[in-house]
Amino acid sequence: MSGPDLLVLHALRCVGTAGLTRLAATTGLGEPDVESELIDLAVAGLVTRDAEFGVWSLTGPGRAAGVKRITDELDSAAARPAVIAAFDGFLVLNPELLDLCTAWQIRSVDGVTIANDHGDPSYDTRVLDRFADFHGRATVVCTDLSAALPRFGRYRIRLAEALERTRAGDLAELADSTSSYHVVWAELHEDLLVTLGIPR
Repeated sequence: MSGPDLLVLHALRCVGTAGLTRLAATTGLGEPDVESELIDLAVAGLVTRDAEFGVWSLTGPGRAAGVKRITDELDSAAARPAVIAAFDGFLVLNPELLDLCTAWQIRSVDGVTIANDHGDPSYDTRVLDRFADFHGRATVVCTDLSAALPRFGRYRIRLAEALERTRAGDLAELADSTSSYHVVWAELHEDLLVTLGIPR
């Protein structure tokens, strides 16, 4: 099981520069625990803090150390075949997710493409229904990943929460915020690439 220091280090690798709130949401750790890990990682020279903006990022040595530790974790768990298989499933779903996000953000009216202002509840409901169907299949991929490496379990939770927040009326949580379904999915994509050592 991934230790909290690895979770924090790897979260920065997947999300880029981030503050405590986003890192806590990504890792599932409390903000005080994240901050404690970040301080230790900073002492070790693996992360650095931008005091002006209150955000953290990896150093060069931190990036290298994170890659090595993630690779070691994957190999020690003998999880590579299972993660590769799940990644194949992810790649099948990825174009559909991008199409759904586009449908949520823009729409065609009388042959003209316009921004979706969410003023047509029936249109939004149809897109959300398609998202719900997609989410059921995405959950299978996330479940397979978390069975191989438990740290992947956070994605299933975060995707479900983003979809639920959207259904509750926070429309930005589908494709237009840093905690949105789309962003969490993109972080999962980056995580899979890093875990398997696949360059972008």
